[in-house]
Amino acid sequence: MRKMRLICLFTSFVGILMISMGLVIQEDMNRTSKAVKTVSGLDMKNMAASTNMIVKEVETPQEEVKEEDNLILTEVEMETAPASIIEPPRVEVYEGLTLEELADKLNRNLGTDTVAGQGELIASECLNKGVDPYITVAIILHETGCGTKCSNLARYCYNFGGQKGKPSCNGGAFRQFDTVEEGLVGMIDNLSRNYFAIGLNTPETIGPKYCEGDEWAGHITWFVNKIRNS
Repeated sequence: MRKMRLICLFTSFVGILMISMGLVIQEDMNRTSKAVKTVSGLDMKNMAASTNMIVKEVETPQEEVKEEDNLILTEVEMETAPASIIEPPRVEVYEGLTLEELADKLNRNLGTDTVAGQGELIASECLNKGVDPYITVAIILHETGCGTKCSNLARYCYNFGGQKGKPSCNGGAFRQFDTVEEGLVGMIDNLSRNYFAIGLNTPETIGPKYCEGDEWAGHITWFVNKIRNS
């Protein structure tokens, strides 16, 4: 009988112990579950907040781009460009004139015959070789009469300055040139090398060497003044 009682007591003790352990384990499991739920809730909130931040970070540049696009469109819609972009700088080459203005002035005096419209060539060659363009045109007008009708020497032999030499024009002493341009360049080159390069740069200093007549310089000066005032 005593053994039976001891066995019953031992069995009851073991049962109570197992029940207590079960309750402890259950309580731990409940705590762990609550912690997991809390962590999950926090993660979800953090994820939502991160998502909102990402959306905001993406949306903000898009709004800025739209505003920048509007600004770009506004800048493009200009009615007129600045004057500094449209107008090139003015370059004066002779007596306050641009090359184009100088060429126009010379053309106004070259008549409508053989040398008509050669103002730009004459102006460019004279400026490049240090020759006065007014004196050059004045000599052309005086020597050939091209202000109205060019002489035969100018029309058929393209000799505009009365230059002598070979090849000969029709067997005479005056030189033959093949084109209008060649004749004008040859005349300006002659003035450059044989007159202006050695300081003979006015009608008065050019005259004694260029022509034997005493009135030559006066005629050239008259033409120079006419050209300058035209």
